[in-house]
Amino acid sequence: MIREQKINPENDLGFGPQPVIKNQPLLNKDGSVNVKRKGLARFNTADTYHTLITMSWAKFWIVVLSGYLFTNVFFACLYVLIGNSSLDGTIEGGGMPQFLDAFFFSAQTLSTVGYGHITPQGVVANSVAAFESMLGLLAFALATGLLYGRFSRPTAKIVYSHNLLVAPYRDGGRGLMFRLCNIRKNVLIDLDVEVIFSYNEMIDGKPLRRFFPLSLERKNVSMLTLNWTVVHPLDENSPLIDMTHDDLARGEASFSILLKAFDDTFSQTVHSRTAYQVPEMIWDAKFTPMFQRDGDGRIVLDMSEINSFERLS
Repeated sequence: MIREQKINPENDLGFGPQPVIKNQPLLNKDGSVNVKRKGLARFNTADTYHTLITMSWAKFWIVVLSGYLFTNVFFACLYVLIGNSSLDGTIEGGGMPQFLDAFFFSAQTLSTVGYGHITPQGVVANSVAAFESMLGLLAFALATGLLYGRFSRPTAKIVYSHNLLVAPYRDGGRGLMFRLCNIRKNVLIDLDVEVIFSYNEMIDGKPLRRFFPLSLERKNVSMLTLNWTVVHPLDENSPLIDMTHDDLARGEASFSILLKAFDDTFSQTVHSRTAYQVPEMIWDAKFTPMFQRDGDGRIVLDMSEINSFERLS
């Protein structure tokens, strides 16, 4: 059973008493909020900048290259539609060769390179080329700003163990623990971690979500130089001291991890989040060491061992 605790209305992740259904997590493993939003305008631009600087690099380059290709194809079609005489120096006869000449002329105009082999003729073609060159200046300025925003945005690259272990802890006790480490070479100082346990509870026949901050062996460290094993002691003060796997599964329990640290490189506070669900809990196991000593006595931290654990007989 989950030990009864006094409910504090301030203990909430912003989800209110809404219960978890079908084991949907409140927080995803990457720290994003698992809430589906609707009712926004089809062409909502409120999150455009945020989306462009937070999406993965693969998606970002797909967006940039797709926009670049579409723009050049669009203007190439305009030059072709204006007529064969709109661009001097192109291959005569129309068809794909003429379109390719118009496409590469558009690329030169967009980037303001202009090799001089092909030149626009007439007011219409020159007007289109002038507009495209202005559009190119604005587009490259925007792309430069986005690249700067992506590189300069302070983020925490924290990797967490895949599993949450129920392991031996001090003098025959047990503890709920996971571990983390910084995969960058920068220094994180003044780290503060919070673990929030939540589960569904039946109140008057209706499921409600309850949240409990868990007390930790240590919730602050001055500097993260090695890995950090975060431990919640399963003692008489823990709401989980009498827990079983079935109790947690019935309550669709989850553990939300909130980490805050100061990045010495950017001189700014950074955040990291993740979550664990009941299927990710391993009972009666303990983590194996991540570091050892080399021949000179220097500590060697093996980042690939962060998920390594051994089961207890």
